[in-house]
Amino acid sequence: MQAVGEMENNKPSDHDIMVLTQQQSAVTPNENGVMMVINHSKVHPPFSVLWTTVLYCAEFICASLLCSMYQKSGDSVWMGLTITFILVPSVLTQLTLTFVHRDLGRDRPLMLFMHLLQMGPIIRCIEALIVYCQAGRKEEPYVTISRKIKLKHGRGLGPALEWEIGHSERKLAIHRNAFKRTAVIQAFLGSTPQLTLQLYATIQEKYILPTRLALMIISLISITYGALVCSVLAIQIKYDDYKVRMKPAAYLCMILWRGLEIATRITTLVLFSTAFTYWVVLVGLINLFIFFFQPWVEFWVRRASLPENIEKNFSKLGTTVVLCMITFLYACINIFCWSAVQLDLSDHDLLEKQPRWRRLAIYYTLRFMENVTLIVLWYYSKSDFYEYVCTPVLVVQLIVCYSLAVLFMLLFHQFCHPCRRLFHYNVEDCLRCACCWKRKRPQPPMDHTVALASQDYEPPDLTSHPADGETEIVNDIMEAA
Repeated sequence: MQAVGEMENNKPSDHDIMVLTQQQSAVTPNENGVMMVINHSKVHPPFSVLWTTVLYCAEFICASLLCSMYQKSGDSVWMGLTITFILVPSVLTQLTLTFVHRDLGRDRPLMLFMHLLQMGPIIRCIEALIVYCQAGRKEEPYVTISRKIKLKHGRGLGPALEWEIGHSERKLAIHRNAFKRTAVIQAFLGSTPQLTLQLYATIQEKYILPTRLALMIISLISITYGALVCSVLAIQIKYDDYKVRMKPAAYLCMILWRGLEIATRITTLVLFSTAFTYWVVLVGLINLFIFFFQPWVEFWVRRASLPENIEKNFSKLGTTVVLCMITFLYACINIFCWSAVQLDLSDHDLLEKQPRWRRLAIYYTLRFMENVTLIVLWYYSKSDFYEYVCTPVLVVQLIVCYSLAVLFMLLFHQFCHPCRRLFHYNVEDCLRCACCWKRKRPQPPMDHTVALASQDYEPPDLTSHPADGETEIVNDIMEAA
């Protein structure tokens, strides 16, 4: 009876459902009880496309200017590595945009020529802006329907809603999805090694160039944005049935979490490389191999088969090559920060819809231990260059910053996650469970009377948490829809 009362208290009130219904222009219920929104969904400006293009151009220009300075000063090694970290992600970006928009099978010579000039993101951004400016000028038929359950105060509110998706919004959605992929590729295959290289060069040369500093700042912003894209993508994949909207507090918490995590990780690796130049290569390769082969090992253990219809024209060899490239990108992300998504090579979407919290805890625990080990080894083997730097304070700062990154991650999942009310377990529940296990330490042998009395005691059941009641309500709504 108490559980039923809690579920009734968690149900949305009639007033909330009425307010939600009044917010739509024209809503009609169908036979399944789904509320149909007659008008087309609102077309939003392509800010993500514009922001990704600005980062791409800014990093490309700063890196080019820095290469010209390296050429004048005769630093051929720094110039060669900088050019490599410019061109490799740029070429991959052009291939990604061409593949997503299927330009090879269409007669678009100007678009292909711009991609050859490494200016694909610019022309794609202009194309997206033109589509946005022309949207709404004339009525257009819808091409698909999107069904979502709207969330209010973290709970599913009322029946599912359906929106008609027009041609303009569909084209903008394709552009947004393509630029999300390019943002991740640019961040972890270009900006991350670029930032590591320039920070290492700054320490070795013992002076800071303004252009190099600007490139390092832009690269850090690009990496943080790429990590944010991964986090938001993970939320959208898991809660695909809900209309998820991120609040400014959630974005701020994620920026602090990702920024501190990435900056601390890169600084730790660079400092360690100044004392152990060749050993850092071994550390990076071990991390790369572990995260690269982990999805494949799970794939072989399950004895699964390769997913079909990833691309109609792909053979099994082509599918394997694409999966290897995706796994390589996944490994590069996890070297520097938590990827927020888990690969499932046997699934058509290639991603697990149910993330494993245990993996998250294991990842951050092992990464914290690895960072502390590398910092301590650097501290006892540092060069004379750091005589004028308070190295103990620097070590403490790096450890504290990574701890703060973990703290902001916990705060995000506990208070700022848009779907935190739908969790079966939250951070608070895990901490309570850990406290319960600590209290259950081995006790000395008890007599028979005390043992019988202790049998009536049962540990608290976390599955009876009120959040489960809310999840059941949402499941009932989805089944009714």
